[in-house]
Order: sequence, then structure tokens, then C-alpha cells
Amino acid sequence: MISPEKIVKERMFPNDAFSQWLGIKVEDVSEGYCVVSMTVREDMLNGFGIAHGGITYSLADSAFAFASNSYGNLAVSIETSISHTYRVLVGDRLTATAKIAYKGSKTGIYDISVLNGEDKVVALFKGTVFHKAKEWK
Repeated sequence: MISPEKIVKERMFPNDAFSQWLGIKVEDVSEGYCVVSMTVREDMLNGFGIAHGGITYSLADSAFAFASNSYGNLAVSIETSISHTYRVLVGDRLTATAKIAYKGSKTGIYDISVLNGEDKVVALFKGTVFHKAKEWK
């Protein structure tokens, strides 16, 4: 079986233009787990001068995708939700940690927390995936 790190760093991330545009760095990955980080840029702010909610959503979604695909089978999202708990400003370094909460034979549920550089929770994300039979090669 291909390693979780190889799946994420050699197969997924190089083909993920959006995660690259966000400036995401893959910090750690193992089965059912992934930590990613990024720094908020000025072009990511909304009209209120805070980060657009899509930024934390996208960071969490990338961590979710990497963690859920780390088992060796292709996994696709079937449901997600997010709660924004604290404002995010330009220059904030965000870290998203995705952890498996439930893994069935076909589906998995993941909890993802997004923290700022002061370890304050800025968003909580929950995602459900469908695990396909097709394996990463």
C-alpha cells in the first residue's frame, strides 16, 4: 500500500492548484490525520477587512481531503459544514488539523479545527466522505 505521505505530498498536492494558490503547506499527515497551514494575505479579505469565510473553509476542506484520502482509497466529500468562531485578519497564520471521528466501510466523518497563531479556534469544520474502492497508485 502507498504511504499516506506519498498520497498527499506526491499525488494530491502537486495537482491541487487551489491549495497551492492559498499558500497551504502540508505539515503532517498519517492515516486519518492531516495538519496544514497558511498565512492570510490581503487579497483574501472581504469588504469588512477580515478574511472571507471561504478562506478558512478552503483551508479546512484541504486538510479534510488530505486526511480522508490517506488510507489509500480515493475519498470524495459528500457533506460539509463550518462554524466561524473568531475573526481572521491579514497576516494571521492559520493551522487546520483534520482527525478521523468515524470510519465505516464506505463512509468517514472528520472533525477539523482551524486555529490562528495565538491558538485561538477561528473555525470548526465537519466533513463526511465516501471511500471509493479505487486505490491511489
